[in-house]
Amino acid sequence: MARFPDKQNVIDAIIKGINRAKDNFLHWTNDRLYLSHAPAKMLSIHVAQEIAKIKSTPEIFIDASISDILRCSLKNRRAFLDYMEKKGISEGIFSITLDERLRHKNNNDSISKVIISIKNGIRNIKNEYQNEIEKICKMLDTDKEEESSLDYGILAFYSDLPKSARKKLSTRIPQIIENFNEIVAKYPNLKSDFQNSKIHKIDDIGEWIIGVYIIQRV
Repeated sequence: MARFPDKQNVIDAIIKGINRAKDNFLHWTNDRLYLSHAPAKMLSIHVAQEIAKIKSTPEIFIDASISDILRCSLKNRRAFLDYMEKKGISEGIFSITLDERLRHKNNNDSISKVIISIKNGIRNIKNEYQNEIEKICKMLDTDKEEESSLDYGILAFYSDLPKSARKKLSTRIPQIIENFNEIVAKYPNLKSDFQNSKIHKIDDIGEWIIGVYIIQRV
């Protein structure tokens, strides 16, 4: 079994991947459109490519379903439907899932370790983002740590603003993160952290930032 990559290596790869997506999209559109105009899937693919460069590369899946992730992470693999009902989790997907890289004996022995949701163009507090944080919390919030192989979940995002915006990223981002923290605080077994690039300012155009919000067990 290959060694699973350190969390910080994954976070660094996410930031690098989104940054590369920004550069590529700007080039593809002849320097006319910033990354917030791109489909979110573009960010996912670039992030997956950067994670794949980590020396201890995990298995990487894009748009895996919640039921599949739970089936590959719960100690009792057959209990995923009961878990979804108990936690009030509807079927859906995560942008990227990282599994342990191992020599498989069958199609039902995968071990999911990390769930990643990627959002493009976050600028304000919205139900969509709050629901995503809640969903990550529910996926991680088992009664006992050994009941699930999931180590942590991430909501990663890119945000930009035009120069004309009166409320700048330096004000918006702390408010968004504080709102996320309030959601995580409802789960005593979980804690959160936030890492980000600096706020990049572009003369006469605007500003942008990449953020990575991490949720894990206490």
